[in-house]
This record gives sequence, C-alpha cells and structure tokens, in this order.
Amino acid sequence: MITMTPGAVTLDTLRQMLRGGAPARLDPAARDAVDRAAALVAQAAAGPAAVYGINTGFGKLASRKIAPGDTATLQRNLILSHCCGVGAALAEDRARLMMALKLLSLGRGASGVRWQVIALLEDMLAAGVTPVVPQQGSVGASGDLAPLAHMTAAMIGAGEATYRGERMPAEAALQRAGLTPVVLGPKEGLGLINGTQFSTANALAGLFDAWDLAEASVVTASLSTDAIMGSTAPLTHAIHTVRGHPGQIDVAAAMRATMQGSEIRESHRDDDLRVQDPYCIRCQPQVLGAAVDVLRTAARTLEIEANAVTDNPLVLVDSGEIVSGGNFHAEYVGFAADQIALAVAEIGAIAQRRVALMVDPTLSHDLPPFLTPEPGLNSGFMIAEVTTAALMSENKHLANPCVTDSTPTSANQEDHVSMAAHGALRLARMTDNLAVILGVELMCAAQGIEARAPLRTSAPLAAVVARLRADVATLGADRYLAPDIDAATALIASGAITGAAKVGLAW
Repeated sequence: MITMTPGAVTLDTLRQMLRGGAPARLDPAARDAVDRAAALVAQAAAGPAAVYGINTGFGKLASRKIAPGDTATLQRNLILSHCCGVGAALAEDRARLMMALKLLSLGRGASGVRWQVIALLEDMLAAGVTPVVPQQGSVGASGDLAPLAHMTAAMIGAGEATYRGERMPAEAALQRAGLTPVVLGPKEGLGLINGTQFSTANALAGLFDAWDLAEASVVTASLSTDAIMGSTAPLTHAIHTVRGHPGQIDVAAAMRATMQGSEIRESHRDDDLRVQDPYCIRCQPQVLGAAVDVLRTAARTLEIEANAVTDNPLVLVDSGEIVSGGNFHAEYVGFAADQIALAVAEIGAIAQRRVALMVDPTLSHDLPPFLTPEPGLNSGFMIAEVTTAALMSENKHLANPCVTDSTPTSANQEDHVSMAAHGALRLARMTDNLAVILGVELMCAAQGIEARAPLRTSAPLAAVVARLRADVATLGADRYLAPDIDAATALIASGAITGAAKVGLAW
C-alpha cells in the first residue's frame, strides 16, 4: 500500500504505482481540508445563489438553475450522459494510475467532494475493482470528460469494471468486492470528471517507457560505436562541458564509462585513416543528450500536474469562495506529450542510422556485408534494417504535434482544447516502435562485436552481449528472424540490457 501526500508525490512513486500495481491511499491528514471544502459546497447547495456545477447545468447550459431536490439527479445525469468514450479499453495499470491521480487531486481539498467518495476510490484500488475506460473521446479540455465519466460510472454502479481478471457490470464488481456504490452529492460528479488525470496517466506511462529506452540507447549506442570501430574522442569530457547542456554531459559520461577498457577501441587509436565518424556516431551525446533533457523537462511538468487540482469550479476554503477557472485545460500535458514524442522519434532516428551504418560494408570498417558470414548466399540483417527504417519513419509521422490541433466543442463554449489525450496515448505506439529499433540495433552491434574477435569489447558491453546471447543466438546462416527480434526487443523493454551494462541516468 502506498500512502500519498497530496501535492508531494514524486515521479518515482508514480512509476512504482504504475509498474508495481500497489494500491494507493491518501494520507489521512488530508481529510481536514477535504471536509472543510465539502462543507462549503453543502452550504452553497442549500443557498439561493446560482453556483456553477452545484445547482446549475453544465457547459453551455450553465445558466439553467437546478432545484435543490434535483441536485443528486443532476450529478448522476452528468455522469451517464458523459459516458461517450469509444475504442479499446485503457490498460488496467493505466486506469489504476488515473484513479490514483484523481485521489491526489481530490485530496488537495479544493474540489468539495465528501470523504466517502475518496474512500470508495481507495477501496476500489485496494480490492482490485478497475473501471473499464474506453481510450478515445477526450479532447483534453474541460477535463478528460468521457474517460473520467466511465471511471465515475463504475463508482455509482453503472458501466463496466474488471475484478480479479473478469470483466463484468460495475455494480456486480463492487458487490463481489464487498463495496457499495456511492450516491453523488452536489458538485461531486463534476469534481470527478473535470480534470486531466486520463491524459496525465497516459503521458506518465509514455514518459517512463521513453526514459527506460533512452537509457537503453546509451548501451546500444556504445555497442554500435565499438562494433564499427568508432572513435571515442567525441566523448571527451571537455567537449561537452564547454557547451554546458546537462543531458549531453551525462550521456557522454555514461558512454565513456560503458566503453572503458575495450580492446577493440584501443586497437585503432593510432594509424586509423578515418578522420571523422558519421554524425550518428560522432554526435550521439548531442542528440541523445538533447532528448534526455527534453524528457527531463516533460518529467517536471508531469510531476507538477500529477499533484495538481484540475477540476472546476474550485473551492477556495481560506477565502470561502467557489470560483470558476480553467485548470481542467490540459495544455501543459499536451505540450509534455509532444515533447516526449519528439524525443522518442529522435532517439529512434539516430539509432536507425547506426543500424544502417553497421550493415553497409562501405561504412562499417570491414564488417561483413549485412553482418552475415556468407553474404550473397545469406541476406543477414538486410531486412531487419529495413524494418527499423519503417518504424523510424512511422515515429516521425506520429511525432507531429497534437497540441496545436485545437477545435471548438460544446456549442463553442469550449472553443480551444488541448488534444492532450490522444497526444499522450500515441506515445505507447511510439515507444513500442523504438524498443524494436533498439532491439535490432542490439542484435546488429553484438554481431559486429563478435566479428572483431579475438579483440574484446569492454566488460560492461561484454556483459550485454552475453545477456543477449542467452536469448538470441549469433546469426550464422539465414533463419526465421522474427522471434529473435521479439526476444531482443523484450530485453530492451524490460531493462535487462541496461541492467547488464549497469547504465542509469538521473531524472
């Protein structure tokens, strides 16, 4: 069980919730602020003044006053009418992270929900009741309305949920877990569906995957550099400190450490007729380092957003006000998702060029054509390289910004939106593609290292080759390569390769 302090949860904790599956619960100290905000909402609901979201309609219908006796119906109708999501269901780990993020937002004490609403979310996480949330339908402004409505529907016993691996009506899932649906009070439906938690959960998942792959690319880049007998002079510390970018400095240092002690490198320090390597070798710290710094920027944004209050209106307890604003607008998340996409695309672009370099006999410094011992009779890694080119190009297309593609909705009341939801969702496809590119690079570079025998690579890189060979044999005669690519990709995605090399970068 993870106990969360609203406003102070770190990226590492969020990653642990997503990857580890541990249930989350708010620090009980948050209850006082929650109760005070709920009392203000109850007071406003009983009063004569129209207060948006409490005793009025929503969006373009905000001018319609709702009778006190209809406030519970108003909130239920809001949830049911907004359950318009379509497409495949969000993965359970992401849906659970979304629920935890909603807890964090509500726990700040500015949403006006009762503690029993928070308690039900906590109990659902603890019992493993996960709402079925369609992935499509949010434009990332006025909150992730449709996805969060599906989450909230499960809380009131409508819609669907999974329980112990079985998909069923949400009411049945709650019953099997010994939980009771909640009847929403004033503003509670709005407090649950206004917010950026769907977009933020998916952006965080994309960030964590992208970060793991950035670390893996340090390893594959080092392995490729040694395989083609590339120079390590461009990794010289002073080159990077005079420019000053932290990511560039960190990547160069990691590559130096990973390649330290390579006999292959020492064999061509003198009398090498090549003056300079191609940019995909020489400029690796500049390209990967820039991507790392972009990911760090996105990480800071998403950490703040994960701890933010993003519904509307907000209950400002200290001043006793209930004020309409626009914190539900996911522009920050949209920008972060686009930044992550650009970084993923560029990591893949330079990695693909390294693959192309290794299979090209005119550029690989005497490696066999397409890294096969009998070229002509065998094609080796010829089409594996083509696959990386296809995925690189796909990622370039997917990296086009989503946040600039606003369109008006809700009768022009919500006339600028962030498109953060699908901006974040597309990161999963991009990181899947990048893992394959790096997996193929791993296979090619290991093949190249072995072709340099009896010269040996560094100890960290030798450990990487050994880890790969436990799952993927050296390529001799042509064979059915798809399972090998899958296996190498799995090693990249699982962190086994960075673990073998003992490579890590700090957020």
